[in-house]
Amino acid sequence: MSRFLLAAGLAALTAMPAVAADKIRVLSPTWPGFAPVLVAIDKGYFKELGLEVELKFEDDRSNVMAAYARGDIEADMRTVGEHQGRPRDEKTPGVIIGTIDKSVGGDGVVADGSIGSAADLKGKTIAVEPNIPARLLLQLELKKAGLTLKDLKVKEIATADSVAVFADSSIAAVGTYEPFQSQAITANAGRKGKVLVSSKDSDIIIDVITARQDDLKANPQKYTNFLKGIYKAIDFYKTNPDEFVKLTAPHYNLTEAEVKDTLTSIGYIDLAASKELIGTKDKPGTLYGIFDTVMALNLENGAADNKLNAATQIDPGPISAIK
Repeated sequence: MSRFLLAAGLAALTAMPAVAADKIRVLSPTWPGFAPVLVAIDKGYFKELGLEVELKFEDDRSNVMAAYARGDIEADMRTVGEHQGRPRDEKTPGVIIGTIDKSVGGDGVVADGSIGSAADLKGKTIAVEPNIPARLLLQLELKKAGLTLKDLKVKEIATADSVAVFADSSIAAVGTYEPFQSQAITANAGRKGKVLVSSKDSDIIIDVITARQDDLKANPQKYTNFLKGIYKAIDFYKTNPDEFVKLTAPHYNLTEAEVKDTLTSIGYIDLAASKELIGTKDKPGTLYGIFDTVMALNLENGAADNKLNAATQIDPGPISAIK
């Protein structure tokens, strides 16, 4: 879908009929960081709370935004940076109600073996999907070398194609995330690829849970229960990692070994840690500062058109209601 059609669709947004008070339809990218939602469904955690949750994968951000605008979904999960991306403005559906994971190596830039540092990318072609964490990480690394993305030739791709794209020797590096990050290196052994920069060295790549403001206002308890189910699944991972992996693997068409390996680069955020990040209405959490840092980067690299206010983009109500 073109950005022009998407913008038109958002401009034409009208009040949508409310979904059933006991159902939440969710879209997320194909990223195991969101597996707790699927495990919570499989384990019946949401059902125990009187809630029906439906999760589908959608990697194309424009499709997610359009689905939000049409009222086809009530919730979305992405990184803070992706949440801010164009064409979002203060009136766009979706407000942050919780966090679910932090990338601790699962996002990064895979470079040809001849590339020693970000400075070596000057004038070379890198391939990366717009508005994904790897782009922000590369931006921060380039700053250290006195460079910006404008000093590179940037080719836009879909992250799912990053393994095939890295096979092209004219591409010096690809920005990607797991499991494609590891696969790009192993599938193209001749390039002697390596992770040039990753989220292991940053605290800005945090995945958030967002909800439609209208449905949240009409059914606040529904979203408190949604978060309860997610954090129960995260606690389950801590106590029963092998079963968690076994349940997760089929959803992502990965082997259990691949899931286990991928999860080493993901740090799930439990309820206590999420409460610290989100904070309360009277005492905002640390996510607000992260939001502002990422906002500045997105405005600089053109991934966002509008400066968003963390105070209006984060709603601590649902998580504060969990005792």
